[in-house]
Amino acid sequence: MSQKKRILLIEDEEDIAAIIKLQAELSGYKLHVEVDGINGYRAIEREKPDLVLLDIMLPGQNGYDVCRKIKANPELRNIPVVIISAKDEELDVLLGLELGADDYVAKPFSPKILMSRIKAVLRRGKENEKAPRTLSFGPFTLEVDRYLLRKEEKVIPVTLSEFGILKRLLSNRGKVLTRNQLLDDIHNDDAFVVDRNIDVHIAALRKKLGPNFRWIETVRGVGYRFKGSLDETSHEEEFEEALAH
Repeated sequence: MSQKKRILLIEDEEDIAAIIKLQAELSGYKLHVEVDGINGYRAIEREKPDLVLLDIMLPGQNGYDVCRKIKANPELRNIPVVIISAKDEELDVLLGLELGADDYVAKPFSPKILMSRIKAVLRRGKENEKAPRTLSFGPFTLEVDRYLLRKEEKVIPVTLSEFGILKRLLSNRGKVLTRNQLLDDIHNDDAFVVDRNIDVHIAALRKKLGPNFRWIETVRGVGYRFKGSLDETSHEEEFEEALAH
């Protein structure tokens, strides 16, 4: 019998925590609750759960700071983080994802949909275990079994969602992939809820690739393509550069 996945929920609203705990246990997970950011982070260090559910507006230390600390800690950074928050403006979502969260669920939400999102995030980690060990482009290497992106010897921090998108694009080098195809890898059953997140993740990846961001090409109205080489020309990029000036 497989061991239950352990979820650590950091949520100070007792009624919401109780509902999530009940649904998690019905879904086959083991869930522990902390009610403030400081003790929540200490519990993550101590227990190293399979996934963290993180509210933003917390006493002691807010969820953004907790997420930042998780992703800055080499021993914790591969633990998936799902943010649950009443702060649902686009800038709030963007900030959470840029800090390394793997998904962002706005309150109020369906507990069953939340479990679906959790399942999708955990499934990504499991599927990545079966992937080829390395995928390379230019000075970069994607170490699939370790969830690492390296530029020569330097590790480039990426979230699990960014990692999954980059792996899919690299595995289909030269082929245009639609946002829905990328969502199949990232969010599966509930893709319709988070389709805008693909663009956010792509933007974050391009920023992390620095001057090499043009490896990932936007195909307007369709999706994205990972180029076979940087020598390939792109009318789409020329158009976007013209708009920027």
